Amino acid sequence: MKKRLVVTGAAGFIGCNLARKLNAIGYSDIILVDHFDHPEKQENWKELAFSEKIDRDVFPEWLLENSEEVEFIFHLGARTDTTEFNFRILDSLNLSYSKTLWEICTVKQIPLLYASSAATYGAGEKGFADDQSLIKELKPLNPYGLSKQLFDLFVLAQKSAPPFWCGLKFFNVYGPHENHKGRMASVVLHAYHQIQETGQVKLFKSHRAEFKDGEQLRDFIYVDDIISICLFFYRQYCSKPSNALSAIYNAGTGTARSFNDLVQAIFTALHLPVQINYIDIPEDIRDKYQSYTKAEMDKLLSVGYSKNFTLLEDGVAKYVDYLRKV
Repeated sequence: MKKRLVVTGAAGFIGCNLARKLNAIGYSDIILVDHFDHPEKQENWKELAFSEKIDRDVFPEWLLENSEEVEFIFHLGARTDTTEFNFRILDSLNLSYSKTLWEICTVKQIPLLYASSAATYGAGEKGFADDQSLIKELKPLNPYGLSKQLFDLFVLAQKSAPPFWCGLKFFNVYGPHENHKGRMASVVLHAYHQIQETGQVKLFKSHRAEFKDGEQLRDFIYVDDIISICLFFYRQYCSKPSNALSAIYNAGTGTARSFNDLVQAIFTALHLPVQINYIDIPEDIRDKYQSYTKAEMDKLLSVGYSKNFTLLEDGVAKYVDYLRKV
């Protein structure tokens, strides 16, 4: 029996980009998992080549009954709204659901790669090293980050595991097919639309003395690089099936760039003069705002990942070119 790949969150931003890349390199026997009735997500999956699509709610039951058909699971589905403060929703979608998949993958011995988040690092008091001994000390700033941290801790506490597992702490990901994310879409998308409408971009003022307005720093990573990391671990496992690389890894670039740099790159890609209007950070997220993130990437590099990360200016130019065509 030829086994198939599973992508959860396949109608979402990173999931649909992964499925597209799989199609591009010759994989069409893919099982897509998500809620597929979201009208703004239709464009993300309707042109994908796949063998089956399964609603998120029934997938665990399907997996129990059809585990022998599955080669590898990319679990990228989650509630990613950092302003969601109803932890029951986050517990259901990000924690309990992921625990269920972990337990099935453990019993049925299916390799599992899942999405964690840089939101687990909070304000960065403990730095941004993907040292698993430090995870219990991290202090996420919002319930979303907490839901991801709690799953990381659950994984590390388990005595039994899938034959291979990998958690990836995604930093600030940007790129095509994120339109449906609304407020949670990348600054690149919001800035692009603002420039089209008003000729200028609104950026948050800094509320921390050590950062000037717009000079807050983030580790921005182009979505293609995230997909490359996911496929690296899949290929490593396929070439030598073992749990040797099972761990939690950062998925950033290792470089922190300012929001001013990001916006400059967008204006440059559009051949327009830079126009920035600095505004106050909304009160509801001010104390939960990360002013600095920078992934420590030594761990990923130490296991053989060697592809260069996309330079911010190059990634923004690619994304802007895509946005001008859609």
